[in-house]
Amino acid sequence: MSEPLRWQRNASTLSLSGMLDRDTLLSLWHDRETAMVDVATIDVAALERVDSAGLALLVHLREIARAQGSTPVFTGINDKLQSLIALYNLQQIIVSAEKIA
Repeated sequence: MSEPLRWQRNASTLSLSGMLDRDTLLSLWHDRETAMVDVATIDVAALERVDSAGLALLVHLREIARAQGSTPVFTGINDKLQSLIALYNLQQIIVSAEKIA
């Protein structure tokens, strides 16, 4: 069984931890609109694992924020997640705050 996905808001940052995969993402999926209000940063540093369904949710969260008028950046992208982002050619969508600076 997968480690549960945990998420919390702190000011304009949405922090995710645990596993973000097809078995764990439903809690955030149900609260996605509320979770993304005024989010400027999505912190993924504490995610232990992300699968393709989790990556799709990250793209969707970004699009929700864009529909609300902001384009969030991502912090804490590890090498495994970066490889998944590159595999799906999403470097222009999942933008790391570390690469902007």
